[in-house]
Amino acid sequence: METRVAIIGIIVENPGSVSQINEILHDVRDNVIGRLGIPYREKNISIISVVIDAPEDLISSVSGKLGMLDGVSCKTTYSSH
Repeated sequence: METRVAIIGIIVENPGSVSQINEILHDVRDNVIGRLGIPYREKNISIISVVIDAPEDLISSVSGKLGMLDGVSCKTTYSSH
């Protein structure tokens, strides 16, 4: 199956959702190229960027699950191929 590289940008405003985020990302750990988490204490948020190489439907599913969590917003940018 053809895969694409994508960056999933996640803003976490509810620290209570972090364990659910980690669980979702753990489920696709074999597809994750890298992950960077930055706590921004002055704004009481966390910023996470995840680089993933996976089929487009899997990326979309992960992004959708993350975006449905309480206090979590998520955007995905795909490579052209």
